[in-house]
Amino acid sequence: MPSERDLLQLLRSIRRRLDANVSLDALASRAGWSPFHLHRAFTRMVGETPKQYTLRLRLEGAAARLLASDESIVDVALSAGFNSHEVFTRAFRRHFGRTPAEYRATALAGASPEVRARHRALTDATGPCVGLFHLSVDHDSQRRPSMPTLSIERRELTSQPALIMRCRTPRAELQAAIGNSLGGVFGHCMKVGLPLDGKPFTRYLSTGPGLWEIECGKPLAAPAAGEGSIEAATLPGGSVLVAMHGGLYDQLSETYVAMERWMEVNGVRPGGAPWESYITDPADYPNPADWRTEVYWPIK
Repeated sequence: MPSERDLLQLLRSIRRRLDANVSLDALASRAGWSPFHLHRAFTRMVGETPKQYTLRLRLEGAAARLLASDESIVDVALSAGFNSHEVFTRAFRRHFGRTPAEYRATALAGASPEVRARHRALTDATGPCVGLFHLSVDHDSQRRPSMPTLSIERRELTSQPALIMRCRTPRAELQAAIGNSLGGVFGHCMKVGLPLDGKPFTRYLSTGPGLWEIECGKPLAAPAAGEGSIEAATLPGGSVLVAMHGGLYDQLSETYVAMERWMEVNGVRPGGAPWESYITDPADYPNPADWRTEVYWPIK
């Protein structure tokens, strides 16, 4: 049975070769597993089947290229791994509700080239790993960082618009809740064509022995209205304590403790709910020691 690290290695190879054969049989043959075991393990970890995952990445990457470049639709289709303009257009319309030409004409209307380029980069970074944040993986205790908090500093931030989904979840189901919520927000931003302007985040409104209340979302370059369970929100500005966490997500509590101690020593108090911003993408960094998470905590 493939391990989480094995699957992360496979995700890394998929995202780098979306123009290649990424059928279930081809992936299983490449990895040396049976198609049945790969399908089951992949779906459990990622939240999508291999087919759903690769098709979504191809379409989202193509959508971002349509907005950030002057490439012809045919060239975008072929570079995304589709055999023809017609096949691409049908798949694109099913996913986005518009043809590629209509999407290019209406999404990110009026956005600058810089905003479009950043949107494309964030799409490429977020799409492959949107369901993987707070993933628990098997690890060697000898390689477990003894001090995961790499730095703590005080910053002044400017408030930023965002879209979020709010939910209540047991601690044991945190990864699934974050994956579902971030997937919903990210998918909505892609379909509507909203300009992304920051890494995915999770904000902790309340925690405890029962249900945790969290907000998961994406920062935007401009305010946008929500829809259904997706709400408009603002990441607060002002004085914020920022810590860089290195390594496993299940050690994040140690970084929060370090931040509380910093506040106590420096005579400041929390000024609002903290949030995590996921800097590195598990799908591109199979070794959890390389994962980086910034923790933001407003202070008075």
